[in-house]
Amino acid sequence: LKKSENSLESLVSIGNICRSPIAEAVFRKLVTDEKLEHKWRTDSAAVSDWNVGRFPDSRALSCLRNHGIETAHKARQITKEDFQTFDHILCMDESNLRDLNRKSNQVKDCKAKIELLGTYDPQKQLIIEDPYYGNEKDFETVYEQCLRCCKAFLEKYH
Repeated sequence: LKKSENSLESLVSIGNICRSPIAEAVFRKLVTDEKLEHKWRTDSAAVSDWNVGRFPDSRALSCLRNHGIETAHKARQITKEDFQTFDHILCMDESNLRDLNRKSNQVKDCKAKIELLGTYDPQKQLIIEDPYYGNEKDFETVYEQCLRCCKAFLEKYH
């Protein structure tokens, strides 16, 4: 992200009810714990419109609560303005990456750097798998990956 007064980050997954809200909440907590919230604007969105207006999956909320994190996020779909205002758009898998790159090509003045959140994983797990059809353990895996990646991302751009 830019080293400006207000750095911007958006986290994107297909439906915005599992992975990206977990990543958003994790990053927001890291930023708050570091007392950097005045320097960051963090949000998450979906490439699809399937879940617009819905709260995160109950298993995602439960996982976050188990780690002392709350969120009031409601799913939304990524917009053209997101590509023009966010410095970074970080996504969860190759399908998200393809969709975002395709959408960004239709946007004038796209300033967002689009990449996989897993790029920042010190354990080199590039893809954050969708836990929707899994169980609580799968959500915990997503949480742990997001925590590692978000910490590394924040260290790089703080």
